[in-house]
Amino acid sequence: MGSRRRTAAILAVAGLLAAATACGSGEETQTGTQVDEVAVGVIPIVDIAPLHLGTQKGFFSKRNIKLTLTEAQGGAAIVPGVVSDKFQFGFSNVTSLVLARSKGLPVKIVANGNNSTGTVRKDFGSVIVAEDSPIKRARDLEGKRVAINTLKNINESTVRAAVTADGGDETKVKFVELPFPDIVPAIEKGEVDAGQVVEPFQTIGKQGGMREVAWNMAEPIQDLTVATYFTTEKQLKSDPELVERFTAAVNESLAYAESHQDEARAVLPSYMKLDPKVASALTLPKWPTEVNRQSVQELADLAAREKIIDKPLDTGTLFP
Repeated sequence: MGSRRRTAAILAVAGLLAAATACGSGEETQTGTQVDEVAVGVIPIVDIAPLHLGTQKGFFSKRNIKLTLTEAQGGAAIVPGVVSDKFQFGFSNVTSLVLARSKGLPVKIVANGNNSTGTVRKDFGSVIVAEDSPIKRARDLEGKRVAINTLKNINESTVRAAVTADGGDETKVKFVELPFPDIVPAIEKGEVDAGQVVEPFQTIGKQGGMREVAWNMAEPIQDLTVATYFTTEKQLKSDPELVERFTAAVNESLAYAESHQDEARAVLPSYMKLDPKVASALTLPKWPTEVNRQSVQELADLAAREKIIDKPLDTGTLFP
């Protein structure tokens, strides 16, 4: 009887070792637990502060995840990286994901990213102009050159919506694509008339004397989910347990950042070149753990109205 028990124990240990070996490449802890090396495509803006803060706090490592963050200009550049398996997960604005899904790409939202504060004059993104500009409000952008970080995307559609809501003709706005860091200098040089920026570039512009004239993410969509973390159908099917751990770590990071905003500010210089005066003054987004699905559908409806996508999209297809 004892011999049979010893044999069963040996076989059980062998089975555990075989299972660990089959998990794929990655580091092991001192206890032999597999650590998954996870690549995430991100944008170096304030929005992703919870990801960096959560890494520092150990929310990912305690779930046996080692993050590698790779920076890109916008969500539109990150989507191909995730779909091609360069990254397991990505951070992207919702409109980029709506556009990807409308083209048949197998992207799926797994966690919230960030939301607008929903408060005009106190949001983390706005349209800014030079101090002496004749532009006073959203409808004045009609016929003007407005810089945005990516054409045919969330900032274009929401600026257009703001112009229309204010009684202007959105079709007469002339959009110019520039990286976020180049928008304030372009306004200063008179190369564009206005620019849609997010933090910290909003505060950099304001501290340089610029004015806000529209808050395209605070209105007209209420409690707007601006961006999310996403993966592919393939990743969900091949390793649902990893997706579950990643989502749990992101949610813990979001909740912590939302309730410890001083720490969220403090982490910003760890991944951005940021003047302390800017860091202390900028407006943080909201970081709820729940995606506002209604706002996701409203963004998709805007994208269809403005011909960013060919036909209306049921955004339920974006969720697992």
